[in-house]
Amino acid sequence: MANVSVAAEWQLLYNRYYRKPELYPLRWKNIDLSRNKVACAPFGGPIAVIRDDSKIVQLYSESALRKLRIFTSSGVLISDTVWKNPGGRLIGMSWTEDQTLICIVQDGTVYRYNIHAELIEPNVTLGKECFEQNVVECVFWGNGVVCLTEGGLLFCIPDFKVMRPCQLAETGAEDLPNCMAVIEPKYTVSGNVEVLVGIGDRILIVDEDGVQTVEGDVVQGLVQKMVVSWDGKFLAIFTHDGRILVTDINFKGVLLEYNCESALPPEQLAWCGLDSVLLYWDDTPLLMVGPRGDPVHYFYDEPLLLIPECDGVRILSNTSLEFLQRVPDSTVSIFKIGSTSPAALLYDALDHFDRRSAKADENLRLIQKSLPEAVEACIDAAGHEFDVSRQRTLLRAASYGQAFCSNFQRDRIQEMCKTLRVLNAVRDPEIGIPLSIKQYKLLTPSVLIARLVNAHRHLLALRISEYVGMNQEVVIMHWACSKITASLAIPDAALLEILLDKLKLCRGISYAAVAAHADKNGRRKLAAMLVEHEPRSSKQVPLLLSIGEEDTALMKATESGDTDLAYLVLFHIWQKKQPLEFFGMIQARPLPRDLFISYARCYKHEFLKDFFLSTGQLQEVAFLLWKESWELGKNPMASKGSPLHGPRIKLIDKAQNLFAETKEHTFESKAAEEHAKLLRIQHELEVSTKQAIFVDSSISDTIRTCIVLGNHRAAMKVKTEFKVSEKRWYWLKVFALATIRDWEALEKFSKEKRPPIGYRPFVEACVDADEKGEALKYIPKLADLRERAEAYARIGMAKEAADAASQAKDGNHRLFCVAPTGHCHWWLGSFPFFPSHLRQQWFDGMLSSFALPQMSLILIFEANVCCVGFSILQRPLKHHSIRDPCWLRVPPTPVDGL
Repeated sequence: MANVSVAAEWQLLYNRYYRKPELYPLRWKNIDLSRNKVACAPFGGPIAVIRDDSKIVQLYSESALRKLRIFTSSGVLISDTVWKNPGGRLIGMSWTEDQTLICIVQDGTVYRYNIHAELIEPNVTLGKECFEQNVVECVFWGNGVVCLTEGGLLFCIPDFKVMRPCQLAETGAEDLPNCMAVIEPKYTVSGNVEVLVGIGDRILIVDEDGVQTVEGDVVQGLVQKMVVSWDGKFLAIFTHDGRILVTDINFKGVLLEYNCESALPPEQLAWCGLDSVLLYWDDTPLLMVGPRGDPVHYFYDEPLLLIPECDGVRILSNTSLEFLQRVPDSTVSIFKIGSTSPAALLYDALDHFDRRSAKADENLRLIQKSLPEAVEACIDAAGHEFDVSRQRTLLRAASYGQAFCSNFQRDRIQEMCKTLRVLNAVRDPEIGIPLSIKQYKLLTPSVLIARLVNAHRHLLALRISEYVGMNQEVVIMHWACSKITASLAIPDAALLEILLDKLKLCRGISYAAVAAHADKNGRRKLAAMLVEHEPRSSKQVPLLLSIGEEDTALMKATESGDTDLAYLVLFHIWQKKQPLEFFGMIQARPLPRDLFISYARCYKHEFLKDFFLSTGQLQEVAFLLWKESWELGKNPMASKGSPLHGPRIKLIDKAQNLFAETKEHTFESKAAEEHAKLLRIQHELEVSTKQAIFVDSSISDTIRTCIVLGNHRAAMKVKTEFKVSEKRWYWLKVFALATIRDWEALEKFSKEKRPPIGYRPFVEACVDADEKGEALKYIPKLADLRERAEAYARIGMAKEAADAASQAKDGNHRLFCVAPTGHCHWWLGSFPFFPSHLRQQWFDGMLSSFALPQMSLILIFEANVCCVGFSILQRPLKHHSIRDPCWLRVPPTPVDGL
């Protein structure tokens, strides 16, 4: 009997069953759809109602002022507001995908409202042409609209998120279209909006780029109404002779044709899923037409509004909301009268089991092989039911069959139970969101939670998000922000406790975002208390700056150790505070102070000097002045007696005076004084010589340059001014004279008095200049025999080198090379006697640095006695090697001639 009572409510259209359960008896009062403009959001969304100003209606006990009222699908009032918007008559009204109400008035102005009837600024206009010609019709789709003006122009807003109006191509027709339909961008090849316009006996396809005429004889005669299916594949057309046609979107063939009783165009034409089309005229039954068979009539004695959904149509009347849909196949297999399908037998088996009848076991035996399919059908049918008791019975049948089914997915029933609990919760009349399971899957749980949050159903949204395992942060944050907005009378401390009690439920939640909302609402003290609980400095510090808590922000940035945050605070305070106040804030904090100094040293010298002066760090100011003088020296104009040298010297003088004020910087003071003195002398030398080669060189270089240029008086002046020592003076003059190869002056200089540096520098200068004859003048004067031997060896006088070496009894080992002829070729120098394991490595490196003749004999002497000898193989000189890898020890034997 249960099957009979369920199926008795169905209507058969060809071979498909349709049902029309009542979702809600509406709770609103005194709402007449015929007197109002109504906009219903898809997916069980809210209903917007406003009195139709294009009709003359009788006012009962209501105010003469028009009110925009927003209800849930169950008729519960959410919000209302008085309509005071200018722009003329309201032409069209619809909901976007994010449940924003779009209202378009006669002059093309677009007003937007949220679900709480609050106007969203700014308003948008469709353009000057639209303002001049007035809007006469609007066609909405999911997230856009096409408007028709009195002049036949088409304007479009492709996406309400961007709100960028554009004009479509002109049709060129003199008359206004009879009807319009929109193909959404996601269903077009071009990706742009395409508008189907019925003008006369033609159908035009209009987009931004141009106009096309539909070819063929599929549609003949005047078109009075058109509507595109929700998937963009089919088009329903009502013609002038009362026929309803269904074609594909490319007009390649007629899929359905039915002659209606009336040739008048229906007030509403809507798709019911993809299997049938609904037509509604006032004072006539609602007509449903399918591909084949007789149509179905539904009788009403009140005005209706058809709300297309992806799997059916919601039918809104003055008193109720119904859902017309095709009966799912799983439900048909169970509840169809006389059904013997496995699912029907399983459902019947549960009934017998409840009555403790043995018939239950017989049914199970009959469907044993098809038991998994029967269980799945019961689960699927339960998901499509709106009646909770029927859902429960179907799930019990599925659970009963699953007990005898070993290969069925066990968590399938649990998933369906979870889904139905969510759906039943939002279908409650107090919530009023009558989603079907297909709509729920298309909408997704995250969007459903967002809609509940926007409707201020925070508790339900929180429970659903927790139940389905989603992040609760969005819900709790929205609740906190809404609580702050609505709790102006609650003191900050009390409100803080309320907020913290809920915010702590979600780990990692952004307290800074809630604090920012509190500051935006004028509760700066509450914002400061909230931001103290923010664990992330990167979010905490910027907010503290925005609410004027610079000192706290600086402290938090310092504690975080994040230099980027510290710089952010520093620059913010730097711009807002007076310099002395800024200096006082950073002086006691090492990290901000050091960061400021590092930055200012590169970019803000003057400001840094003010800081050092305010803190009494005179030496730091002096160092900055000194650095500035060097920066001036890098200027390309600072050459050839440039006047820029004057400011440089003044800066150094200032630095010297500042250094002199502190006892700890006596050296720096003296150095700055001498630097200034040297710059003056170098500047004078550049002016006199007209050569920019003196400034910024050292004292030694200055003396050497003067000698090279022959200006001995200037060199002596520099020596006297800076108290250059005699040894240093001799070194500089010797090498300077050798540089200019003035050997006569060098010899004369060596004879002025006994040189304090000895004669070795004279020898080295001559040898470096490859003047062996000049070097011989000074080698005999070398007092150190070892140095004399080395000097002779360097100029190739081996015998004299050996004589000097034999006289030097220093115990060092000396290395000589004997040519293949048997005579000593040259002396290679002294060396320490290495341990045996290092000799090979040392000699390989040593020999590779000399260009030795092949087959040369290498002799090592210790105290004038030969102790080791070896020869070089006939190989390329860069591959020196020892013939005997073991060092051959020979008896100590004097060598003739050495």
